[in-house]
This record gives sequence, C-alpha cells and structure tokens, in this order.
Amino acid sequence: MGAAQAQTAGLPAEGLAVIGIYLAALLSIGLRTAQRQRTTAEFFLAGRRLPWAAVAMSMYASVTSAVTFMGVPAQAWNGNLSLLLVGLVSVLVAPVLARRILPAYRRAGVTTSYEFLELRMGRAARDAAATLFVAARVGWLGLVVYAPALALSTATGLGLGTSIALIGGVATLYTALGGLAAVVWTDTVQFAVMVGGLIWIGVALAGGDGAVPEAIGAAAAAAAKGSLADWRWDPRLMNAPAVLIAYVFILLHEYGVDQVTVQRLLAVSGDRGVARAVAFNAATDVGMIAALLFVGLALRTHLGGELPAGVPADALLPWFAAHRMPPVAGGLLLAAIFAAAMSSMDSGLSSVVAVALNDLWPRRLCRTETQRMRAARWGTLGLGLLATAASTQVARIGDLVRAFYTFAGMFSGPVLALFLLALGRRPARFGIWVASTVTFAGLALALRRTGACHELYLFPLGVVLAWTPAWLAAQMQGTQSRSAP
Repeated sequence: MGAAQAQTAGLPAEGLAVIGIYLAALLSIGLRTAQRQRTTAEFFLAGRRLPWAAVAMSMYASVTSAVTFMGVPAQAWNGNLSLLLVGLVSVLVAPVLARRILPAYRRAGVTTSYEFLELRMGRAARDAAATLFVAARVGWLGLVVYAPALALSTATGLGLGTSIALIGGVATLYTALGGLAAVVWTDTVQFAVMVGGLIWIGVALAGGDGAVPEAIGAAAAAAAKGSLADWRWDPRLMNAPAVLIAYVFILLHEYGVDQVTVQRLLAVSGDRGVARAVAFNAATDVGMIAALLFVGLALRTHLGGELPAGVPADALLPWFAAHRMPPVAGGLLLAAIFAAAMSSMDSGLSSVVAVALNDLWPRRLCRTETQRMRAARWGTLGLGLLATAASTQVARIGDLVRAFYTFAGMFSGPVLALFLLALGRRPARFGIWVASTVTFAGLALALRRTGACHELYLFPLGVVLAWTPAWLAAQMQGTQSRSAP
C-alpha cells in the first residue's frame, strides 16, 4: 500500500479496549480521592504533603500536553529540530527556579503564586496577573482538549464533537471529584503511559534490517544541518536562536510563575523536594523532546516523506497508531496522547479554579469552608464544560504549536514580567506595567496579522516590553529617594 494512501479502517477492538480501561482507571482514582476532600486546603494543595516524585511526574505531565505530543513530531516531519535546544535551556533555568523563585513563595506561605504579587506590589497587581492567567488558560484548555479529540477522531472515525465531549468530560469529572490529589495521582499514571507509549513507538520505528535506522540517521543529519545549524537572525523563522531566546522566558514562566506548576510545588513538604522535582523535570525535558523529534523523523522515513491523504502533520502520530501498529500497541500510544492531554486539562482546571476562588472571587460570597468546597467543585465542572465547548472553535487556529505560542505570548509574557519586577529589590509601579502591557498587546496583534515575526518571539517580546519601562521607572524612583534631603 502506498505511503500517501490513508486506510479507512479505525482502531480495532483490542486497541479501543486499552483506551477504555485507561479512562476507567482515571475515574476510579478520582472517586477514591474524593472521599478525602474535606477542605479547600485538601482540594487545592492536598494538605501540602504530597511526595516530590509524584509531584515531579505530575508537573511534567501537566506542561506536556497533547499539543506537545502531536506538535513536536510534526515539527520534525517538517525538518525542524530546533526544539531539541529546549532540553539545554531547561537544565540552565532549573537552578534559578530552585534557588531563587520557588523558595520565595514557600517563605511567604501562599496558596497561589499571585498572592505573592499582592505582598510585593499590591492588590491590583494580584488581580491583573490572576485575570491574565485565567484568560490564557481558558483559551489554552480549549486547545488542550481539541488536540486529543483530533487524535481520537483520526484513529477511530468518531465524530470530532463526540471525541471532544468524551475527552473533556472524563478529565472534568475526576478533577471535580478528587481535587489536586486526584490530579497528581492520575498524572503520575499518565506520565508512565506517556513514556511507555513513546518508547514503544520509538522502538517499533527504529526496528528493521539496519537500513531503517541508517535512513533515520541520514534524515536527522539533514534536518540538524538545516535547523540546529541555522543561527541567522530572522524573526520570521523558528530556528536555533529563536528557541534559545524564547524558551528561557517560557520555562521561567511555566515552572516558576504559572499556577499550574507552582500549585504542585507548593504541595511538596520541603525545599529539598522542590529542588528534586525541578531537576527531574529538567532531565525529563531533555529525553522527551529528543524522543518526540526522533519519532517525527522516523515517521517521515517510514512514510517516504508523504503524508497520508487527508491527514495533517499534527494528526500523523494517532493515524500511525491506528493504522500501522498492532492493536494493543496502537491503543497504548493513543492512551499516551490522551494522557498528555488529560494531565494538562486536569491541571489547568484545578489551577484556574484555585486562582479564581483565592484571588478573584469575592470572599463574602463563600464565607464558610462548606461553601468554598461547593464552589470549588461546581467551578471545576463549569470551567470544564466551558473549555470543552471552546475546543470546538480551536480547529480554526491551524498549526497546534504556533497556536500555543500565540496564547503564551499574548497573556503569559507580561505576567512573567510582573513577577520579575516583584522579585526585584524595588518593585515597580503597577500603572507603568499596565501601560506597557497594553502597548505590547496592540503590537503583538499587528505582528501576528502581518506575519512580521514567528509567534515564538511574542513571549520574550512581551516580557521585555512590559518589564523594561517599569524597571527603569523603579530605578529612577530609587535614585530620587536617595538624593532627597
């Protein structure tokens, strides 16, 4: 059969059974942990007594969504290996996170990272960052649900709407039942499924008579020469300098500011456990990104460089699982894609509701712990339904990776700038940051519409434009204070 001819049959019954067992296991964990949730401290932080290893796996699974699992191999298919440098950046950023940023939150005894902003810069800063976080994550959650739904639809022939409802519904239900404890323990299972599925397909693709590994190696050498060796300064390209510059800021935000990961690290019992969790994630970044890029190159080699008819590069991995792998192995790989998605969705739901109740929701509306617990569970259900509905509109965005960079740059870049200002010795005036952020938002929209720069550059651009004027104003204010009589 030709490489460009897509098979019409879906995943066999054995593969569907693997997926069904996996989804049932996640729901059972949610039901078991639900019995232990009596207070919002238990619901949002699991009593601050989770083991660091479980938190580390949960944290990595949370930031590694199906967008990553499907989008990174698509980048390799297109001959771009520049994302391999993400592992290097992750290792370099880890000490800053473990020694400078995260201990500051723990010393402050906060529930959300945005509480820290209020301590340093006032209530308005906390409200602004929390609002940007919620806005970013609601859009991001729609993307997170859409990616695995596309995988399920491609592999099984189910309608995209049905697939979206199934993926979003299961993740919403077990998160609403079990809170952060359910999220962490299901994420631990999902981390194992992700790694197992990736290893399985990697071994399957690397097998053969020796000619296949040789061909993959040749493809890797050619792609590396074209992308890793490309150090031109061209803002329209996603090349080596773009990845190095952007991911310093992206990883500082993902692991040091974003409530999705900070919430987990605040649930660890000590600073040593936090440092171990950060180091684990940095090391895992190196291996997982390299493995996903290898899979993309191997798929290109096996299919002769031609995509199957009607299958975009982003959906190639689930198509291969359903049509070219043994049923059980294909089911495991699809479960790995769902694991990547659900681990991100459950984390997003839990963290957004935590921020909404702790940072934005008027306390007079939830005076008792019973009312707060009820609001937490119903808020999780409502947000899950909203994200599931929003995912039906994500298909219009196009490339999954570029869509992710757009969401991150527009909302999260200015938030990182605000935290960097708060961590400084002289916190800047909030009003200057607001003006800078509004200016950046207009510029970012213009850049995206005109195609003047790759979406990857929006994140560092947002940080620099929001941080620089406010920092300069703080320095000038400090100078004036010292010179005053």
